[in-house]
Amino acid sequence: MRLISYNLRKHRAATELAGLVERHSADVLCLQECDTTDIPDTISGLRLADATQRNRLGLAVYYRENTYRALEVRSLALKKSLHDRVLKPAEERLLGVRLHDIDHGTDLIVASFHAAPLTALNSLRRHQIKAALTELQDLGTGIPIIMVGDYNYPVFKENLGQKVREQGYELSLSDARTYTRYRFFRGHYDFATSVGFEIDKVRTLPQGLSDHLPILVTAQVAKDATVGAA
Repeated sequence: MRLISYNLRKHRAATELAGLVERHSADVLCLQECDTTDIPDTISGLRLADATQRNRLGLAVYYRENTYRALEVRSLALKKSLHDRVLKPAEERLLGVRLHDIDHGTDLIVASFHAAPLTALNSLRRHQIKAALTELQDLGTGIPIIMVGDYNYPVFKENLGQKVREQGYELSLSDARTYTRYRFFRGHYDFATSVGFEIDKVRTLPQGLSDHLPILVTAQVAKDATVGAA
């Protein structure tokens, strides 16, 4: 699987999506900060599985329809930060999709995630990540899961990695920083958590119109993973 995750910065980078998918032969596309009223049903061979409905800036997941079939979708409103309560930019911060691999006859779960902004505490973001991963498990017992997106977690990632491992997941950072807008906040914001996958590489792609750089995750289902319909 070749999966691209991209925070569009208030939909500004939406025009780049077709080129990104074609250039990197993406199988799955996970978006954050997209205008869900202004996204197409298909992008360069990828089909829209679903998008959040209650967000001013939402999440979306696309998949290659000649490779996968979407079985079930789930969105979730996670614990709110003060920023969320006052400005209400995002009611739903998780969008998970259960996909069926047509050729292999197995199932997997992919998710787009957008954590609370830097005005919130890391403890709140850890709570959101834990809740999101727990919710995704309800889409199917024993199915490989990969959650990508904007974690808004530029520092103390070692602590986050430990918390994620305690849930049975692995944290995978990209090979270069993914956020460059503000000098003192540059770093790795966009990465992946997974279980049941072998992550071959997470690569930061060149910057476009967003303040976030897209990431390309190359992964495959682990040979000893429990997969298939639950």
